[in-house]
Amino acid sequence: MSPFAVKAIQLLLSLSLLIILHELGHFIPAKIFKTRVEKFFLFFDIKFSLFKKKIGETVYGIGWLPLGGYVKISGMIDESMDKEQMAQPPKPWEFRSKPAWQRLIIMLGGVTVNVLVAFVIYAGILHFYGKDVITNDKLPHGFAVSEVIKPYGFKDGDKILAVNGKPLENVMDINRYLFLRDVKTVEVQHNDGTKQVIDVPEDIGQQLFEKDALRPFEPIREAVIDTVLPDYPAAKAGLKKGDKIISVNGKKTAYWNQFTKAVSKEKNKKITVVISRNNTLDTLQVTPTEDGKIGVSNFAKDILGATTHISYGLGESITKGVQYGIDTLKDYISQFKFVFTAKGAKQVGGFGAIGNMFPPVWDWLSFWETTAFISIVLAFMNILPIPALDGGHVMFLLYEIITGRKPNEKVMEYAQIAGFIFLIVLVLLANGNDIYRWLFGG
Repeated sequence: MSPFAVKAIQLLLSLSLLIILHELGHFIPAKIFKTRVEKFFLFFDIKFSLFKKKIGETVYGIGWLPLGGYVKISGMIDESMDKEQMAQPPKPWEFRSKPAWQRLIIMLGGVTVNVLVAFVIYAGILHFYGKDVITNDKLPHGFAVSEVIKPYGFKDGDKILAVNGKPLENVMDINRYLFLRDVKTVEVQHNDGTKQVIDVPEDIGQQLFEKDALRPFEPIREAVIDTVLPDYPAAKAGLKKGDKIISVNGKKTAYWNQFTKAVSKEKNKKITVVISRNNTLDTLQVTPTEDGKIGVSNFAKDILGATTHISYGLGESITKGVQYGIDTLKDYISQFKFVFTAKGAKQVGGFGAIGNMFPPVWDWLSFWETTAFISIVLAFMNILPIPALDGGHVMFLLYEIITGRKPNEKVMEYAQIAGFIFLIVLVLLANGNDIYRWLFGG
């Protein structure tokens, strides 16, 4: 099966699971409060459906448009825009006839389920798979440091001792902390054994984002090629997977960061690369692209086997899983602010970007990790105060609870239409970005 098909199947399975559970979050409290649910659909059934069956007062079905799902609740202004029903006098079983607190619970049900699902998945992952972490003793050469953060005192070969005075369980988390969290100080141990507490500026995350340095710390590892991209200068020059880089233009490059730094300086200029292949030295000529790349990568194979495995009991996995879910939500909210920049808007992705989060081969651990993350994303996106989303309904309900007055139904109808148009534009933008990246790269 092709990698594309494997990713597509995982995406469809993950979204189907999360959509059904989200809609159940609305369906169950609606039933508890004796509110009629007319439809329960996975995917949208515009004009026709792939399958439907009426059980009791509810039609259950599968639509043909995989952009989400919905429950149609009687007496509710939603995406169905059923004006005929809303023009009739309220019935006791309708949503609009229920107390505001009950309607609020119904609307918050989907988001609540998404968050709980993420917690359960993360707890299950920790219980059944445990966690692999990398500690300083597994990185004998320390980290290669981005030029962006060197002015603050960081140096190649640094080891991370503490962040805000606390040691990291996994030192690889330093990148995520700097980008998304409130880091004030980082204690490092330099190559010469000296220790230093470095003050970090408040806008360090913004700096890293603007300069495309989202991984300012990379483990220093041997300069061995793991992947050679086709149609790039390296492939045309004859470089192959497994080649060990000895030097660039006569300068020794024992480590990968030294190699990439040397190459990036020679944009559009022919360079001489000495490699070791099968214990034999060879000299090749290669010309980096205008962005200083030749199309090779290194996946740190020398540290993949140097992780420390941590196992968790049932109780600890639950508490750790919940905390991991909370941290993931906080990190996503922190990252969301970048969407409102010109650069961030270009990086917004649609179904293609989501699908690429899954591995090209079937792996249950990766599937569940990605599904849990998507569940967190769905919870956050749905609670945004945008009409046509759950958060829009919650916004109007909170207004009603606080003021004691129901919002005008016409206002709600127009807001629903405006919110729906906004979401369509957002979907087009996100998937348009995917198509652009597919056609032109980047």
